[in-house]
Amino acid sequence: MSRIGKLPVEIPNGVEVKQTGNTLTVKGPNGQLVKEFRPEMNIQVTDGSVLVSRPSDDKLYRSLHGLTRSLIANMVDGVTKGYEKHLEIVGVGYRAVKQGNKLVLTIGYSHPVEITPDTGLDIEVPVPTKISVKGIDKELVGQLAANIRAVRPPEPYLGKGIRYAGERIIRKAGKAGKVGK
Repeated sequence: MSRIGKLPVEIPNGVEVKQTGNTLTVKGPNGQLVKEFRPEMNIQVTDGSVLVSRPSDDKLYRSLHGLTRSLIANMVDGVTKGYEKHLEIVGVGYRAVKQGNKLVLTIGYSHPVEITPDTGLDIEVPVPTKISVKGIDKELVGQLAANIRAVRPPEPYLGKGIRYAGERIIRKAGKAGKVGK
């Protein structure tokens, strides 16, 4: 039995979970999330928790069991606390500016790069070298942060580019490593 899948998802006060067939709707103080799950997974919503079970021990159902439970737990966390990803910009002259709801990046290209967030996501730029992506859907927050990072990923020689906060970049020696031969 899946260790993660068999754990019930506790529903905190102020959160409402509704099930319609294999679609789950979670409403909370920060908003509402709707997700459709595989029809093979048995989802039971009780008054204080959500329990996920699987029809058999086939490999597919074992893998879906923990995934379904984790997705439901992420939905509940999203509508209560929300999710946030932090990015850092490293490089001389590299900066970010928020214009309206767009993020404008000046990162060494001949033109500024504009990124518009999807509905339900918010981008903040507290300092020109730091970006914060916020939202209630964990998948969308992570995808937008990955799209911003992909504009100029950190390079291994000088470490310039856009990186996640706290990300460690493995540096290369460069041409100086060939001296002496």
